[in-house]
Amino acid sequence: MTKKAKRIYSVTVENRAGVLCKVSGLFSRRNFNIDSLAVGETDDPTVSNMTIVSSGDDRTLEQIEKQLNKKLDVIKVKTFSEIQCVSRELMLMKVKYNKNNRREIMEMCEVLQADIVDMSIHYMMIQICDTPEKIELMLNMFKSISIVEVARTGTLALARCNENDEKR
Repeated sequence: MTKKAKRIYSVTVENRAGVLCKVSGLFSRRNFNIDSLAVGETDDPTVSNMTIVSSGDDRTLEQIEKQLNKKLDVIKVKTFSEIQCVSRELMLMKVKYNKNNRREIMEMCEVLQADIVDMSIHYMMIQICDTPEKIELMLNMFKSISIVEVARTGTLALARCNENDEKR
């Protein structure tokens, strides 16, 4: 049995219509799985960065990188393992609370370094920006509380800082 691994691809692309469709189509046609996908403009408005998290065996992950590099709109592909980069994800979670669990929710937020960003008489909206693992931990911790709605970004990642970064 081949071991499944997770890989993060930071793909710099031309910022124009249809590029996302072409990249996601590549994954679809070849039956590659996308665990997470986040796209945003860079400091240059003509260039976007796609952070794609995918999992599979070593051969599949190697094929993904090769196929991404073949795309005309792709400027550069950087591939990271989870330990080679700093990754973050943002989650907004709306929970229903009452006087019996209000203090518990606030304490869990404090421990997890999450913020309560909106509140009404019966609902709280909580924000956390952290590693995907910590986001999952928070979701698991709040399962006993009434989660009403969750919105998550995909994973964003950059290579760890290195003194050779200036020589790019």
